[in-house]
Amino acid sequence: VELVESGGGLVQPGGSLRLSCGISGYGFSTYEIRWFRQAPGKERELIAGIDRAGDGEIYLPSVQGRFTISRDNAKNTAYLQMNNLKIEDTAAYHCNARRPRSEIWGQGTQVTVSS
Repeated sequence: VELVESGGGLVQPGGSLRLSCGISGYGFSTYEIRWFRQAPGKERELIAGIDRAGDGEIYLPSVQGRFTISRDNAKNTAYLQMNNLKIEDTAAYHCNARRPRSEIWGQGTQVTVSS
C-alpha cells in the first residue's frame, strides 16, 4: 500500500492550490488521513486531519478558515484545498494515513508561495 501526493507547485500570495493524496491498494476507507508540512529548519507540524467517514475534521489554527480537508472514499483519494495562501505556508506537504497498527506516509509535495 502506498500514498502518493500531487498538486503542489509555485503560487503567489493569496492564491490557491489543491493537494491530492491517493492510495494504492485496499482499505483507504479504514484509514484516518492527516496532512503535515515541514518547512526548512522547522519541525513537522500537523495541519489538518479527517476521520474515516469524512465526518470529523481538525485544523491547525493558522490554517483554519483557509484550508479544507476532504476525502472521497470511492476514489481512494483525500484532498487539501488551500486558499489565500501565505508566504509562511511554504513547505513540503506530506499525507499520512493511519489506522490501528498501521501508518503510511507519502513522499511529499512541495508548496512554494512567493511573489
